Amino acid sequence: MSAQLTLELQPGLLDRFSNLRECVTAGVYQRGLKRVAMDLDKAPGNLSRELGGESDRHFSVEALERYIQTQGDLTPIYYLIARYMGDQAAAEGATLRRVEGLMQEVAALMAQSGAKKPARR
Repeated sequence: MSAQLTLELQPGLLDRFSNLRECVTAGVYQRGLKRVAMDLDKAPGNLSRELGGESDRHFSVEALERYIQTQGDLTPIYYLIARYMGDQAAAEGATLRRVEGLMQEVAALMAQSGAKKPARR
């Protein structure tokens, strides 16, 4: 049996951020540049330059993974999902909600008609 992943996408992520770097930058400054820099083993000035995108320093994929791991901030992941899978994820979520609703309706109709619930295997 496979596990089902349900995501609640944060509305407005694509409106608030024009790219992933902006999304991460907002999270870093919200949590405190010095604290996050310490968790990432970086000097605050270097981290600031990496996030600013204005120098030869770049925020690496490894740094992004460590940021998500140490800060518990899943917003960058949600941003990428919204940007690249938003329509698909929303459609799948709507379909799952519809199926759940139909299952509840079937159960209610069965209860009204006096039908026995099928035995669970």
